[in-house]
Amino acid sequence: MDPLAGLLEGPRARGAFLVRACFDPPWSVRVEDRAPLTVMLVVHGDAWVAPDGGPPVRLRAGDLAIARGPEPYTCADDPATPPQALILPGGVCAHPDGRPLDGAMDLGPRSWGNRADGSTVVVIGTYLMRGEISGRLLDALPPLLSLTAREWRNPLTPPLVEEIGRDEPGQEAVLDRMLDLVVIAALRAWFSRPDAEAPRWYNALADPVVGRVLRLLQDDPAHPWILAGLAAKAGVSRAALARRFTELVGEPPMTYLTHWRLARAADLLRDTDDTIAAVARRVGYGSAFTLSSAFKRVYGVSPQEYRGRA
Repeated sequence: MDPLAGLLEGPRARGAFLVRACFDPPWSVRVEDRAPLTVMLVVHGDAWVAPDGGPPVRLRAGDLAIARGPEPYTCADDPATPPQALILPGGVCAHPDGRPLDGAMDLGPRSWGNRADGSTVVVIGTYLMRGEISGRLLDALPPLLSLTAREWRNPLTPPLVEEIGRDEPGQEAVLDRMLDLVVIAALRAWFSRPDAEAPRWYNALADPVVGRVLRLLQDDPAHPWILAGLAAKAGVSRAALARRFTELVGEPPMTYLTHWRLARAADLLRDTDDTIAAVARRVGYGSAFTLSSAFKRVYGVSPQEYRGRA
């Protein structure tokens, strides 16, 4: 499995919030929606993104920023411009004092702002759920990352801008998939930067031994893996695999497998109606009881409780 695609393996965009934001200065929007991931792509003009507790970042045409939730941030024409609107969980739009905007800034299908032909246009895509598998990748991202147009060249930008203004059957699914592709392309560009601190497991995928074992575990967590079998697949001894895997990934192979299985189980509990026993079989546990015991040790609640909360 592509490690970046792992971000979208569980909570792939499903009915993601996508909007074309159009503004003339002065403008400022405070975002407190607690979304796990939001992409901001400047089509033309420029904008500032200011995370709470961090320096503001200026974006120009073609630049992209990704905000990792749930921390709030502000988008504006200038960091000094006071917020004129507040975005709350569920895409609720309000005045800064909390009063509802009641559609005052709606500009048509998937368009929002203070002027339809504004000098600044930003395409915004927001993922509404955080999956447990994606947590390994999301936790490796800074609160705000940005890429210039030169760093992340992507041919998907023009068709995304075109599609976001359409209102046709199946349009939501088209936009969801396009958003997925934009995110993967951006994260590939980000992790290729020398100054990006990629997670250890991501870098380990390039290792000929550990990378092969990681892919085996990720692609088939239900298989009854043992250390000896993994070592044979990788062409090394058990001791050599255990040492090399722990050194590069930060945890032993079987510990990694346990965490991966439970993360997959969490996604299945949230996204399917499978019984606990069926989920257990799909991720490599022999019974609902054994899955429940392991799940509660890591997540602090039973699979049934987790499903109810999700």
